[in-house]
Amino acid sequence: MPEEHLGLGQMALRLSPTPSPRFYGNPSLLSPLPLTATPHMPHRRALVQGLHLQPLSATSYCHYLSPPPPLPNLNGRPFFSGDGDNLIDVLHMNDGNGDSSYASNSFLQEHAIRRALPYIKHTIMDMANRDVFFNSCFMIADLGCSSGMNTLLVASSIINIVHDVCQENNRKTPQFQVCLNDLFVNDFNTLFKLLPNFYEDLKKDKGENIGPCFVSAVPGSFYGRLFPDKSLHFVHSSYSIQWLSQVPEGLECNELNIYISKTSPFNILRAYGKQFHTDFTRFLQLRHKELVHGGHMILVLPGRSEVDPTSDDCWSLWDLLTISLLELLKEGLVRESDINSFNLPFYLPCEDELMNIIQDDGSFSLDSMDAYEVNWDPHDTDYTNMKDLNIEPNHTHGKNTTKKNTAKVIRAITEPLLTYHFGSSIIDVLFKKYEKHVTKHLAINKTRQFTIVISLTKK
Repeated sequence: MPEEHLGLGQMALRLSPTPSPRFYGNPSLLSPLPLTATPHMPHRRALVQGLHLQPLSATSYCHYLSPPPPLPNLNGRPFFSGDGDNLIDVLHMNDGNGDSSYASNSFLQEHAIRRALPYIKHTIMDMANRDVFFNSCFMIADLGCSSGMNTLLVASSIINIVHDVCQENNRKTPQFQVCLNDLFVNDFNTLFKLLPNFYEDLKKDKGENIGPCFVSAVPGSFYGRLFPDKSLHFVHSSYSIQWLSQVPEGLECNELNIYISKTSPFNILRAYGKQFHTDFTRFLQLRHKELVHGGHMILVLPGRSEVDPTSDDCWSLWDLLTISLLELLKEGLVRESDINSFNLPFYLPCEDELMNIIQDDGSFSLDSMDAYEVNWDPHDTDYTNMKDLNIEPNHTHGKNTTKKNTAKVIRAITEPLLTYHFGSSIIDVLFKKYEKHVTKHLAINKTRQFTIVISLTKK
């Protein structure tokens, strides 16, 4: 199947008020930040066999089974391992501004964007010191932008930082071209309706002291070419590149799972890892062609803190959704063949995987890599883990807002895929069950999502 398939909206999780960051790269680039340099992990990638971690080279391959004939589906339409053509048509966030929309359930994405602003500022300061963008139109691309206020928050924040840097250097602020990218099925209309206020606020804040700003949509997959050679100065992407160009091949034996789980066979882990390696390598190579010399990228993505792809910080969220689907199976609302033929097309990498892909590709210099943990519920600012404290859990925790907030976030990013495959009739009951399982889980464990921020410079 062709690889040039998708780029999509942002999903993020709320930042801890007191994160414990990890850092890779040149510490001097981020000296004002409370970061310390640490060595990278010794293995390129490791997968679990029994209790032992076995190192696996980045070029290892797994042997695939031949895909079976299409399974019947009475509710929706199935997509299978290796299927990218269907994904490009259905993979998007929930549209509009309704209760289940992405625009209404992206409070936590705002925190991810704000968390990345110090890295963006240091990146732009470095570009200014090397005279990368003065006396030209500053070209910005936000890849996997989705829709809603957060998309324009990225643009306005970058413009403000560039303006401030120019003021500090006694230079004229350049013109700006902001290119908003996502798949063709993205809800660009909701985004366009926000532009009049965006332009008005920009004029009110900066007046005549800032050059004209032009915002345009660039629909298409970021696993394909999007821009002319050497046309971009700055690329931003938040919670997008974890989505794969296609469902990995060879997942037929991942029965009664919708993602990697502790019951997944070994070849399932390798199939997901291999697909991400292929996709992220291609992403880097394409952006290398589109960025000017010395251009920068800031990438934010969910990942995992351990080399084991079945670690708790990687699978728990999706295991609860699997459990909810299996309850619908017992009730006769979905078929076992429907579940077996559904696999989520994303992958949560560890830091070491990302570092080795970047180094092996060689298109970019790795300036920094930082990691932090965030609570599932964007409104939850309590970072006490009751299980760690060995006290009796308060079972009222999470019963009201937490379960709904978490379930709404997951629904906003997965409903189009679930509806396409299983049909729309199960969605409401599925996420009611999901709320119940999230409530029970968070009452005992304060589960957090590991998040990685990468700063790259084109060589």
